[in-house]
Amino acid sequence: MLKHIGKHNDRKVVVLFHTVPGEDHMCLVVYSDLLPRLIHDELMKAIESAPGQQAANLSDALFRISMSDGRNPLEVLHKEGFMKKVQTSQVLMTPTPASTIRLDELNKILAEMATGEDAVKRMTDLDSSAGLQTKKRDNTPPKRGREVGEPVKPAAYAPQLQASDNGVLTDEAIASQQLVQATRMKNEAKALLAEAARLEGEAAQLAPSVVKANKKGPGRPHGSVKTHAKSKPA
Repeated sequence: MLKHIGKHNDRKVVVLFHTVPGEDHMCLVVYSDLLPRLIHDELMKAIESAPGQQAANLSDALFRISMSDGRNPLEVLHKEGFMKKVQTSQVLMTPTPASTIRLDELNKILAEMATGEDAVKRMTDLDSSAGLQTKKRDNTPPKRGREVGEPVKPAAYAPQLQASDNGVLTDEAIASQQLVQATRMKNEAKALLAEAARLEGEAAQLAPSVVKANKKGPGRPHGSVKTHAKSKPA
């Protein structure tokens, strides 16, 4: 099974471009029976190669290779006038001797497949990044524990200050919010003290001598003068 091979008016053609920019109903082909032996053999070699069969348009593969004489086959076909523009509906693609499909129909199928594959790939990538494959994606941010010392959102403790009906904040509302803030600060202080105790415990296990020296506190700076009590007058 070979790609890029077809017929136009019962003549064998090689399809270089499935469509022409700005003219989706037209394509660029070369009539293989009109090609000189060297160009014909180089062209068939490119078609049968893995890059040629993997390319969506044969021109993509031809652009990257050189013939045995060092010339680029795509440039040669263009400069020597072998490229012909014909309607896609008049080209029958013949991947096998027993199967044919019109090029315009093939282009439509390929376009739909490309769109579908891209859409599936995007969805797969999104699901993979979210850790989901078969379940419906949930865009809710994942929950996490609060780091010690991290500010806590007021909503986590109590609602925001609410004004009275006349739009004035009452003393009771202000006092309630202050109590909430005080509670938050106490909780954060407790968390910080607990974290400090944990770090001290780990430090004691790693280097007890360092912890012991640290608890003694810094000594008197070198060179400092000891002050004496002021003597009473005689």
